[in-house]
Amino acid sequence: MTAPEPQEPLKFAYWVPNVSGGLVTSDIEQRTDWGYEYNRELAVLAENNGFDYALTQVRYTASYGAAYQHESTGFSLALLLATQRLKVIAAVHPGLWQPGVLAKFIASADVISGGRAAVNVVSGWFKDEFTGLGEPWLEHDERYRRSEEFIRVLKRLWTDDHAEFGGDFYRIHDFDVKPKPVAGPGRPHPEVFQGGNSTAARKLAGRVSDWYFSNGKDFAGFSEQVNEVRGYAAENDHAVRFGLNGFVIARETEAEAREVLREIVAKANVPAVEGFRSAVAQAGKSTSDAKGMWADSEFADLVQYNDGFRTGLIGTPEQIADRAIEYKKRGANLLLLGFLHYLEDVEHFGREVLPVIREKERVLARGAGIPEPAGI
Repeated sequence: MTAPEPQEPLKFAYWVPNVSGGLVTSDIEQRTDWGYEYNRELAVLAENNGFDYALTQVRYTASYGAAYQHESTGFSLALLLATQRLKVIAAVHPGLWQPGVLAKFIASADVISGGRAAVNVVSGWFKDEFTGLGEPWLEHDERYRRSEEFIRVLKRLWTDDHAEFGGDFYRIHDFDVKPKPVAGPGRPHPEVFQGGNSTAARKLAGRVSDWYFSNGKDFAGFSEQVNEVRGYAAENDHAVRFGLNGFVIARETEAEAREVLREIVAKANVPAVEGFRSAVAQAGKSTSDAKGMWADSEFADLVQYNDGFRTGLIGTPEQIADRAIEYKKRGANLLLLGFLHYLEDVEHFGREVLPVIREKERVLARGAGIPEPAGI
């Protein structure tokens, strides 16, 4: 497996703001709403401004500035019904979902939407969500072992008429899910995304996941993850694609964009950020090699709770496009983006930033001596 081909367009996703508080834990004004009407408008706007995917967040209870939350799978189906082309990824937790029940739900959502449903399997970082619901809290690597079984069961149920599976966490006996999800070339079942920075997460992606999501990273950090996951995938004769989280602040000048970032951090909701930092500390530090999520995150990084500032998509459209192309060269197939004022910023991205990225992709393809496809 190599970096994306120069003629393959970089894909874009956005974090669905189905959780209150926006995408930064800050008291700065955020003209973003967590309700359905706003999100329906946003989904249509996004698919008309070059976005391929939307990722619906999952929180089950109030936490760290997120007082209200819409459940991810039901909300994802609603967004699928509101759009024509957008693929919607529902974040789900093994341990809180039985995989056969989820497989059935996603199969129905996929058929209803014409093959646009996907899942992001979240192994779990928020202990209180599990213990508050009376479910056991597993140690770090055990959570990833459970996630692997969960993904294997999903794929088996989506593709096999007589599914069998016997594991430590899940057991399936001659089970048939019908209707099956929509299958097609290169898509035998709904896409399975998975995140996590730890070695356990990287190995999981190298065995079973279709996509590996990275938290926000600089160039060197992202390249290190990509190279390691590719190595694990090669050992397992498995193909995996790469997505990278980033928070976009696009302005006419770099100084304006940097001032917005400064204000976001200066107005951080300190108790909420510190509470989040305390809750996620075990996610990174509980691993033997300290490669877990948020293991090296500073306070300012955690104001955007998936380290989105670290990707550096902050500045003029030209500067953001240059960084996007560099991440593409380093293996990114998709950028997962957050914004401050979603409706305004998504439209601005589609109008001012994306055309610059596409032009740079055309230059990249020409430099490689490859004909330019219509998609770029």
